[in-house]
Amino acid sequence: MIRRSLPALIALACAAPLWAGAAEQQLFNFVTPTDAAQVSLQNAALPQVNAETTADGEPLRRITFNAGDLSSVKLTPPNGQWDWSKAGAMNLRIQSAMDWAITLLIKVESADGKVLVSRVALPAGPAQDVIVPLWPTSPLAHGMRAAPPMPWNFKGKRTLLATTVEGALDPAKVVGVSLALERPQAAQSLLVSRIAVREGNDVEQAAYTGLVDSFGQSTRQQWPEKVNSTEQLKAAAAKEQAQLGKWLKEQPKLDTYGGLLDGPQFEASNFFRTEKRDGRWYLVTPEGHGFFSIGVNTVSPGHGATYVEGREGMFLDLPKEGDELAAYYGSGDSRSGTGANKGRAYDRGRWYDYYRANLSRIYGKPACPEVASAASTPSTPSEPSKPASNEPAKAPVVTVAVQPQVAPSANCKHPTFDMARWTRHSVDRLQAWGFNTLGNWSESELAPLKRMPYTIPLSIGGDYSTISTGLDWWGGIPDPFDPRFAMAAERAIAIAARDHRDDPWLLGYFADNELAWAGPGEGAQGRYALAYGTLRLTTDVPAKRAFLKQLRDKYRNQQGLSAAWGIDLPAWELMEDPGFQAPLPNPEHPAIEEDMQRFQRLFADTYFKTIADSLKWHSPNHMLLGGRFASSTPEAVASCAQYCDVVSFNFYTREPQQGYDFAALRQLDKPVLIGEFHFGSRDRGPFWGGLQEVYKEEERGPAYAKYLKQALAEPIVVGAHWFQYLDQPTTGRLLDGENGHFGLVSITDLPYTGFVDAVRKANLDVSKTLVANAAAAAKQAAAEQAAKPADGAAAPAPASPTPPANDKAKP
Repeated sequence: MIRRSLPALIALACAAPLWAGAAEQQLFNFVTPTDAAQVSLQNAALPQVNAETTADGEPLRRITFNAGDLSSVKLTPPNGQWDWSKAGAMNLRIQSAMDWAITLLIKVESADGKVLVSRVALPAGPAQDVIVPLWPTSPLAHGMRAAPPMPWNFKGKRTLLATTVEGALDPAKVVGVSLALERPQAAQSLLVSRIAVREGNDVEQAAYTGLVDSFGQSTRQQWPEKVNSTEQLKAAAAKEQAQLGKWLKEQPKLDTYGGLLDGPQFEASNFFRTEKRDGRWYLVTPEGHGFFSIGVNTVSPGHGATYVEGREGMFLDLPKEGDELAAYYGSGDSRSGTGANKGRAYDRGRWYDYYRANLSRIYGKPACPEVASAASTPSTPSEPSKPASNEPAKAPVVTVAVQPQVAPSANCKHPTFDMARWTRHSVDRLQAWGFNTLGNWSESELAPLKRMPYTIPLSIGGDYSTISTGLDWWGGIPDPFDPRFAMAAERAIAIAARDHRDDPWLLGYFADNELAWAGPGEGAQGRYALAYGTLRLTTDVPAKRAFLKQLRDKYRNQQGLSAAWGIDLPAWELMEDPGFQAPLPNPEHPAIEEDMQRFQRLFADTYFKTIADSLKWHSPNHMLLGGRFASSTPEAVASCAQYCDVVSFNFYTREPQQGYDFAALRQLDKPVLIGEFHFGSRDRGPFWGGLQEVYKEEERGPAYAKYLKQALAEPIVVGAHWFQYLDQPTTGRLLDGENGHFGLVSITDLPYTGFVDAVRKANLDVSKTLVANAAAAAKQAAAEQAAKPADGAAAPAPASPTPPANDKAKP
């Protein structure tokens, strides 16, 4: 570090002790430097001696951070330590001097080596007070994935709260404060005046107060679809109904199940299946027509509830006991040991369902409290969305019990929404918008309408052992060698298939969701996290016994293993000890990587074969649609391709090709279904932009169209499903606190019209593209076939009818 004294800026005499009767104490002022502090610069500069006057007339001092790995300015106390034991937050008056947002790294260090770290997205624009709490905090501490938008107006001042602070601090022994830019590609500047500390946490408390209005919408923003009255809500719903009628009349001609009448013809088998034709994979409808699945996940009224207990101050105008809409209160407990819930507060207790309340406002009818409360029970929220590394979404089932807040009365006038009307209206919407499939976790009452093919998740739960790979967003991966897993799978599949065994509208079943096949990070530790994690366990775990048996069968004894792995293993029994750490792969000992791969393939084969065998028994006519990979290994993907009819991935990327090595997938020659994708933004209420975020709402439609176009460009891709139908609650869903805007409709059940228009156009273009591509491929194949005799090849034998490409039941 380059350290230099700035005698012109620093008063070396001690300032008055902090908290001498004031609520805020200044540490240093870059404009009028009279406070005691020492300043050091690393790859940074104070290029001007005097302050600059901003466009708003405020004097601020420029700091320039130069390009490099790290550029910083650090303040330290002249006499060793600052005592901030009475302080609650640090306050910086600061402005970006650039025309773009800058991510500022702020660190506070104490004498014991503890460090508090916060990264603040400092937007372009006027100066603001940046408030950094002096303790660890995050939006999860307030029960939600993402924080309210910053900056906002606090007591008449533009204020930006650092909503995520990590680490620890001894506030009585503070030895340094630093501001830094990490790896700036070019010189960038900030304008700063003062750095101070203040009492209390009033700013953080205010930032999370009064966030949600009576309709469940954010109070911090305005947008075109925002609702201000029930009359406006009903008028918008009526207008949409007229538009839907027009669009439904313009639907293209398709077969009963949505297949392409003008596309390639296949053998009808009475159930959905797959087949490859002229180099392209297709889903085939029961009537024998090509089908590209364009689906939507969580088409359900059961995902609009959020916990209110203990944080009532976040919500304006919650219904009181006896109010008409009080029927939409309930209670639940979403606590779990998964990574998705780590660090989250407000994960149990009383909740309120804004979506169902809004539905009852639109087309409600009087109902007794017992009926209303039963209707308001959210569907079991067992779907997850994504870890930040890709990902969305799924986990333990959360049991939710409704507790009616209204006593029965003879003159009951409490409304409930009409479920039958909601189901018809929702399918009208999806068909009018060009969708043709009900994706995972959709309402069970939609399937009996027999208007759209649907999917079923096989959510296998039980007391079997699990393996941790370190990712574990939805928990450890099931141990398929444990006999209890086979029993749990048999039970789950039997229940799931019970009422669907002979239903031609069922597209197929998904084998669980987003299991942690790989670990976090790059390199061998993440790639082989399943194998390494297994070897660290005790031998009462069946997977470890299976791994040790595989190694024993290959090497016979510890001498053979030691030579192959380049280790000194005095006794085979040492591998049985908990915590055994196998060596990482290296070129001198290729057997290490080979053995890790062999075990991970055996593990995946056992898992997928167990599910596939059970499904063939309980539902022999329907497809197994793969494991909805978020993290994966080549071994798991290859095994899925062997035992499933379709390989499915959840790709939260700008285009599918960025989610996986498609060259490797083409080598497997298996149809691929994209189980989840989305694009979100932060300008329509919910605070999170999802796993694939765009800058503003207007960018979501073009991003969707490009993604779908790129999916169609891959001959192995047979469908793509959007996550999800409805925006998540502003203050977080029950399952894990996710609060994203990536829905087709808002919490008020109104579509995002601009986005829906773009989605509809992209969806309707799919059939045109497929028909044109199929015709061109068939023409090329015919030309190649006709050219063979001219090249001296024998004339082809008469073609026999093309058999179905899988072993699903035939008529």
